[in-house]
Amino acid sequence: MTSTTALPKSTPGNLNFVLVCIFIDMLGIGLIVPVMPLLVGQFVPAREDHALWFGVLAATFGLLQFLFMPALGALSDRIGRRPVLLYSMGGMCLNFLITAWAPSLFWLFVGRMIGGMSSASMSVASAYASDISTKDNRARSFGKIGAAFGLGFICGPMLGGLLGNNDLHLPFYVAALLGFANLVYGYFFVPESLAPGQRPPFDWKRLNPLAALLRLVRRTDIRGLVLVITLVTFGQMMLQSTWVLYTTFRFDWTPRDNGIALFCVGLVSAVVQAGLLAVLIRRFGEVRLSLMGITSGSLAFLGYALATQGWMMYAIILCNVLAFAATPALQAIVSKATPAGQQGELMGSLQSISSLGVIVTPLLGTAILAGVSHLPPGDWRIGSHFLLCAAMQAVAVVVAWRYFRTHRVHDNQAVEA
Repeated sequence: MTSTTALPKSTPGNLNFVLVCIFIDMLGIGLIVPVMPLLVGQFVPAREDHALWFGVLAATFGLLQFLFMPALGALSDRIGRRPVLLYSMGGMCLNFLITAWAPSLFWLFVGRMIGGMSSASMSVASAYASDISTKDNRARSFGKIGAAFGLGFICGPMLGGLLGNNDLHLPFYVAALLGFANLVYGYFFVPESLAPGQRPPFDWKRLNPLAALLRLVRRTDIRGLVLVITLVTFGQMMLQSTWVLYTTFRFDWTPRDNGIALFCVGLVSAVVQAGLLAVLIRRFGEVRLSLMGITSGSLAFLGYALATQGWMMYAIILCNVLAFAATPALQAIVSKATPAGQQGELMGSLQSISSLGVIVTPLLGTAILAGVSHLPPGDWRIGSHFLLCAAMQAVAVVVAWRYFRTHRVHDNQAVEA
């Protein structure tokens, strides 16, 4: 089979190609997670400035991702998934290389801007999974995508933490090398998944990221779920953008310590989404599983905020199993209500919520963290941003429950008007 031949629906082996690409991509991203916030600290004097500038840097990445993600998703609907995936792989490779070499804060911003402009692998990979899946196994396909993401974070942060203990720049060089290997692999082995007859005409209006969000809001059949996904995503984004700084300020963790913690996150995510998700869906259904997962996430955030010793963070991660099943379940419910030719646009628009979160939540989370950075490590107020996350998840549970009742959404069924 050539790389330009469209694949038949529901061909299990085809998904493996893109899963490997996602794994390598996430492995490279995972490498830099324990060290990126600390690298910013090399260019600023005070702890408060450290938190604020890292927030601005993360928000810059999110802003470019927000502007480009829907366009790349819509473009993949028109020209196919494969060329957009290759573009994303090449851009992330360049991002890592520039960041590794950066002699100043300015060049860190240059690297993150390039990364934001090319960060489309997750949304396009999700659309790829939709192309080759049936409605019945779509949630499991999304779970495999999440598992590949998690597996990358099993290996990446641990390796990045170990390398970063010796040199904060070294993980970025390794990530750039992996990104190049990912690009080569994708070019030679990832086939196209979207047949030419399934590709809608290109509409320039679809390039507007705000229009992509508005299209989601205007879909009355899923509007409530969009709000739920937004609240859940914003909480997750705030966790990701503040975790390393929080654990450094509160527990004096090293890159190695954070690498081990993020290894646990990736391990639990992979076990749930690759091994347990199908069992959980059969046992509880997508609706109940999403509600249970969001509730678990809310309790976990509360625990992170109130933890007084570092070992408690590990315990909470290992107990927060159901939270990793919530997003695939929600994605499956929304996907079932969307035509096949619009899956790329849908996944790009949903990913733009994450991009919007990466703009808003680092600025908000690091501003809160900077405001309490002068407090002693044992003061509970250092975890104020996690208390906000717990509240957002609690609101999401209420909104989701009311939505499922009002719209008569049943487990393993599409949305009913």
